[in-house]
Amino acid sequence: MLFEQIQSNKRKTIVLLVAFIIFVAIVGAAVGYLLWRSLEFGIIAGIIIAVIYMAIMISNSTSVVMAMNNAHEITSSDQSPELWHTVEDMAMVAQVPMPRVFIIDDQSPNAFATGNNPQKSAVAATTGLLSTMNRSELEGVIGHEISHIRNYDIRISTIALALSAAITFLVNMGSNWWLWGSGDRRDNNREGGGGLQIILIVFSIVIMILAPLAAAAVQMAISRNREYLADASSVALTRNPQGLISALEKLGRARPMKDVDSASAALYISNPLKNKQHLFDTHPPLEERIARLEKM
Repeated sequence: MLFEQIQSNKRKTIVLLVAFIIFVAIVGAAVGYLLWRSLEFGIIAGIIIAVIYMAIMISNSTSVVMAMNNAHEITSSDQSPELWHTVEDMAMVAQVPMPRVFIIDDQSPNAFATGNNPQKSAVAATTGLLSTMNRSELEGVIGHEISHIRNYDIRISTIALALSAAITFLVNMGSNWWLWGSGDRRDNNREGGGGLQIILIVFSIVIMILAPLAAAAVQMAISRNREYLADASSVALTRNPQGLISALEKLGRARPMKDVDSASAALYISNPLKNKQHLFDTHPPLEERIARLEKM
């Protein structure tokens, strides 16, 4: 059951990423047709813009993310023995390099991982997590974060964010240019407009209207799927599903964090801003995550 769930989640993520890239191409085609009457040029422009966004976002340093969340680094086990040794143990079991370790001064229990690859990774935990969790619960949480590192989830999330940003840029560019040059285009339509052209224009406009909503939905689906995968992978590391189950139950009763960067909310093991779930939450309901773990 455990390894079947891991493989299923990996396959779903690949499908979602491929669908996301195809959707970028579709949005590019829509913008290209509205602006230049060229589907091909729009597709090429969309892919180039997406690649540029991915390069910029992937190059962001761990230090920037940690600074945004007011995290301070610890560099030896003397500063926080339990956290340090738990991270060290989970990294050893997962066979990844020891990540940098950070602490966030917040009484709400939570944690997250960041970094572009296992060689340049970091884990952060709140003081509330350290004071609330026992050893097995802490191992479950840290195992979850180490799994994000081992599974390259942070890079996948970054790619999804970049693709979403690229779609937003394309839609804004298309909307602004279309409105700016609407008079000229109406004249062109009178001169050579046909039924197919009208259909393509209407289709392109509909794509541009729905694109941001669809991009957000795919991005959230990827994020939720990676949370399920990290939960299952954590159990594979600790061999103790009850530890993570108990930790998630405590996280479900936690108060929102006081000072958290909203752009980083998707990184945390549970939503640090609010507990109420809705369609575009980056995290699956804790109850559903617990139910899956109980079946292992």
